[in-house]
Amino acid sequence: MKEWKEICALSDIPVLGSRRVQRSQGPQVALFRTADDAVFALLDRCPHKGGPLSQGIVFGNKVACPLHNWTIALDSGQAQAPDEGCTAKFNVRVEAGQVMLCEGELASIGLEFEPIKAGPCTRSC
Repeated sequence: MKEWKEICALSDIPVLGSRRVQRSQGPQVALFRTADDAVFALLDRCPHKGGPLSQGIVFGNKVACPLHNWTIALDSGQAQAPDEGCTAKFNVRVEAGQVMLCEGELASIGLEFEPIKAGPCTRSC
């Protein structure tokens, strides 16, 4: 039996937008909300160059990566042709307006990747 972790309210995810879920290890998880209030969760990492999918544009049941415009299916994590590749997906539950993710998946999926690091440049200019 899966243990579910409450993440946020559905209303905390903008329609046609995303919200990131921080984990203690590995890249963040991106939650996406479609126009019809379906919620999907993917590793916040494009299979092409590791771009942050949470910063992409959601349209229909897809997201466009902000780096190179690859289109990723929200229900499978699969890149759309002609591109090839896949990012990990997570099971999602929405009950009584609350979005939940499987604790076991959060603790195990995508941990082989380094988290995306952003911030000031570390080299001298």
